[in-house]
Amino acid sequence: MLDRRLQLHLATWLGQWPAPAGLHVVASQRRAQPAWDGRLRPALAVDTGQSAVLSVAPDRVAAIRALARREPDQLLPALPAAVGTPDWCVHDGPFRWSLAPAPLPDVGEWIAPTAPDLPPWVRLFDRPVLVVRDADGNYLAGVGIKRHDAYGQELAVGTVAAAQGRGLARRLVAQAARRVLDEGAVPTYLHERDNQASARVADAAGFPDRGWRAYGVYPR
Repeated sequence: MLDRRLQLHLATWLGQWPAPAGLHVVASQRRAQPAWDGRLRPALAVDTGQSAVLSVAPDRVAAIRALARREPDQLLPALPAAVGTPDWCVHDGPFRWSLAPAPLPDVGEWIAPTAPDLPPWVRLFDRPVLVVRDADGNYLAGVGIKRHDAYGQELAVGTVAAAQGRGLARRLVAQAARRVLDEGAVPTYLHERDNQASARVADAAGFPDRGWRAYGVYPR
């Protein structure tokens, strides 16, 4: 049985969950409002392999439903223009979550995202981020938490090239996932389908690929 927190997250994030078999285009006002980083996500979908919910702004539902019926094979490449953001891109890859992160040792320290010498992507977060620094205080790797709602929080991880291969990312993801669970939410993890390095991190941190898929329209 699917964890109730995950069901509540998907219902809140997308506007409907669960769904019968097939693709269901649903309206959500959240697609017309800024997301965790202050930017829009005008289309978001989660697909279990049997059923899928594609969430768009209410004024786009009819057009997207018509597109899905008329040209189902062209739905993804046509989505940015269909939701009014033709210059934006489509992200498509596994949707992962964990209720039992890997028992890896903690490695990072929770600090403010405004701390000195952090990479620009870390500064998008408005709450503490989990960071590893070297002996000289230089940033090596970090995790931020995208707090989509009270039930589901997505983890984002980044490692500088010189520190890759040390297992820092997997340890950070597992550590951050434990914090999310302690706070009563479910940690999720998304990555592009062809990002094998990120897939290995997810697997090692206790986020298995269950065959679920997430896709949507994102700002470049």
